[in-house]
This record gives sequence, C-alpha cells and structure tokens, in this order.
Amino acid sequence: MATRKDDLDTPALIVDIDKLRFNIDDMAAFAKANGIALRPHAKTHKTPQIGKLQMEAGAVGLTVAKLSEAEVFIDAGCSDILVAYPLVGSTKHRRLVELCERAHISTVVDHIDIAEALSKSMSADGIELPVMVEVDTGLSRCGVAPGEPARDLAQLIDRLPGLRFAGLLTHEGHAQLAGAPDQVRATGLSAGEMMAETAVLIRKSGQEVPIISVGLTATAKITATVAGVTETRPGIYVFYDRSEVLHQVVRPDRCAARVLATVATRPAADRIILDAGTKALTSDRAGVSPPVAGHGIVLGHPDWEIRSLSEEHGATAVPPDDPAQIGERVEVIPNHICPVINLFDSMTITQGDRVIDQWTVAARGKSQ
Repeated sequence: MATRKDDLDTPALIVDIDKLRFNIDDMAAFAKANGIALRPHAKTHKTPQIGKLQMEAGAVGLTVAKLSEAEVFIDAGCSDILVAYPLVGSTKHRRLVELCERAHISTVVDHIDIAEALSKSMSADGIELPVMVEVDTGLSRCGVAPGEPARDLAQLIDRLPGLRFAGLLTHEGHAQLAGAPDQVRATGLSAGEMMAETAVLIRKSGQEVPIISVGLTATAKITATVAGVTETRPGIYVFYDRSEVLHQVVRPDRCAARVLATVATRPAADRIILDAGTKALTSDRAGVSPPVAGHGIVLGHPDWEIRSLSEEHGATAVPPDDPAQIGERVEVIPNHICPVINLFDSMTITQGDRVIDQWTVAARGKSQ
C-alpha cells in the first residue's frame, strides 16, 4: 500500500481522517445538544468503518435505502437499522424476515397496499415490525400527504397484525433546491412544522407518535430544531461536498472526501484534461437552485472549471497563462459525494499527506 498521497495512482478516492472524525463528532454534538436522536444515512459512505465511528459518537442506529445495504452493516455488527424505502414483493419480505432475526429492523410505508402485504408476511412469521409512515413534505417522491392522509395510514397500520406504528418520517430533499440560504432554511422549517402538525393530529385520535424523523444534510441543523422533531437522518455530513459548500453549510476545508486526479494532457492553452470523468466524479450537477455550472471544486485552483465530463475525461477550462503541467495532481471536491463513493471499490484514508489505511466500500453496488 502507498504510504503517501503522492504515491497513489489516479483517479483515487481519498478521505481525510481528521476531517471525517470532526464532521461526525460535530453532528453528534448538535443532536445531543438539541435532545434528538441521530440516525445517519449510511447510503452515503457505504463503509462499515464509518458506520462504526458514527455509532461510537452516539448515533442510535443507521439508515439505509436497500436491504442489501442493511445486510452489509448487520454483518459488520450494527444492531439497529431503518430501511427507509418501500419494501415490495415476497423476495424482499423473506429477506426482511431473516434480517429481523439478526437485528432490530424498522421500515417505512406510504400506501395501504404496501402495509397490507407487509402485514401478511410479518404476521405469518410471528414478527411485529416497527413501521413508519413516510410523509411527502414537498419533494414529490415517496410519501403520503401530511395531515389526514398520514393519520389515516397510521391508524390502518395499528390495526394490521404483524405491524406496529413507530412514527412519521420525511426526507425534505426539496429544501436544497429552494434557492438562497434563507429560502432553504424556510423550506426546511416548513417541512418540520408539517411533520409536527401531523403528529398532533394523530395524537388527537388517541394514537402515540413515538418518532418524528427528518433527514437532509443541507437542513440538518434547521429542520431538526422544530419543536416535536425527535430524530434526524443526515448522510452527506460525514464528507460534505460542493453542493453543501454552495449552500454555505460548510467551507471547502470541511470536505473530507476528494477525488485525487492527474492532469493527463493539455491539448490547448486554455484546456486541460483530468483523468477523472464520469466514472470518478459522476455526471451529477450540484444540488442547488438556480443551477450552477461545473463538476466540482478543484482545490487550490479557483479559476479552473471542470466544464464537461466523458467516462474517463474531465475537460477543464484554465487561464491560458496558467502554469499547469502535464502530470500535475489535484484534489477535486465532487458536486455530489454519494454516487461518487459508489464508484470506488475502496477509499484511501489519509492524515495530512500520509496514507494510513484503505477501507473497502463494502456496500458498493448494493441496489436490491
């Protein structure tokens, strides 16, 4: 294994251990100070070592999107997993039953048909599965509408054998596209308030709402402060990325994960080619509104712009008089770190310029 960053071949995924630990501890301290549970979304890092650091810092458990991700983290010793995705079909239900025998598992529903099918599968195996009602607070993805529709589904769940209503959940992902920071903040607060008001409505019908769970890094320290919210599920915070920098959540020096790349050629005075294309940086644009150009921040080169990507090429505009040389190495903060992590078999852990470890991205490609 290489001992210094200069020895690494490129493109490489590098993670600064000190920045990583700082980000993990900072979010854990926020959750503790505000009296809420932290259940990070592990789909961002997909790496058991990072999940362990989050649990050691005080997380109550982990969130995943897929059963295959849950299997990886349970194999690594995590005993409390929320699968925040609708689980449909007998194959997934059989796998869910098996996981319930190994760890505390909960999941979400947003439709009566999903709830009734889960009920049949779980009750047949004598399992009482904690189920949260997913609420659409504006993202228009999964989720039932807040208010009476969410209340009605919660009441149905409580009547179904094999299921136990565990609370309400939302992903306020639309907040990051709301515009300027004050608009992002207002949208995040609105999502939290919808959740709290829905919980009040459910409680008026005599039903408990043990958990009100929200989740988005851009608003992690906003939505979670709404009175009544009990849990937050940020994911990107362990690394941060260009989107969070543009949201003014953090400065670039807080971004723990970068793609190390090399200047492969300079076919024109005003254009260089990095050896990092879509297979290293993905084609994702920054998650901000209005949209911004470019595919990442090239550290130390504020006037470089990664204008276009193909699979292996990062076409980057530079000033014609820039002294950049073929073979020069740079670090890029990607627009969106989650899919970038999924492109690499492993991440190189660094401390300063030293390479100190190599961690396998064990849940890479786990999409079922």
